[in-house]
Amino acid sequence: MKSILVIGMGRFGIHLATKMQQLGNDVMVVDEHDNIIEELAGTFTDAVVGDCTNEAVLRSLGVNNFDICFVTIGQNFQSSLVITSYLKKLGARFVVAKARQEIQAELLYTIGANEVIYPERDLAEKLAIRYNADNVFDYIQLTDQYAIYEIPVLPAFVGQAIRDLNVRQKYKVNIIAIKNGSQLNPSPEAEYRFRADDHLVVIGKSADVFRMAGKA
Repeated sequence: MKSILVIGMGRFGIHLATKMQQLGNDVMVVDEHDNIIEELAGTFTDAVVGDCTNEAVLRSLGVNNFDICFVTIGQNFQSSLVITSYLKKLGARFVVAKARQEIQAELLYTIGANEVIYPERDLAEKLAIRYNADNVFDYIQLTDQYAIYEIPVLPAFVGQAIRDLNVRQKYKVNIIAIKNGSQLNPSPEAEYRFRADDHLVVIGKSADVFRMAGKA
């Protein structure tokens, strides 16, 4: 369990704070608009009204006591810069700030952000990858070249055991899990025989995975 501070209760901030709380973390949410905090007070035990561009407000929150401080302000980038700077000045352990453009990220890193996220860009890229290929259900980007993909089982695989297919040599990807409905079989044994409704969770270069998925 971690202690989390989320500053800026736009849609992204609310979703982030809600999920962090569902995962069992202690979450404090802060926004300068009292009507937003009133709506969230029933969901979050620690919901605070405050203008975090005011150093005294941040100081009163004890930001150095949180494991992670998220700055998720959407529209006012100047406020994000000011808040990020104050968080580091006041001893925040780890600051994650939201950006829309590369220049914003560079500025946030310069003033001390430990990590910068691009929710809109990342979602757009994920959708582009997913809908670029007919047979990609989901994916997680790991590096510029490698990603984890969920794809349908190839018809030629059905009834065959993993050990007999030599997938790594033929397709240059590794099968790391088998998904069937809501059931996930991580690190399936070599004797596992594929079913027609299986999904493969594979890791590899995008071009290799797309080539393999095209045979499904």
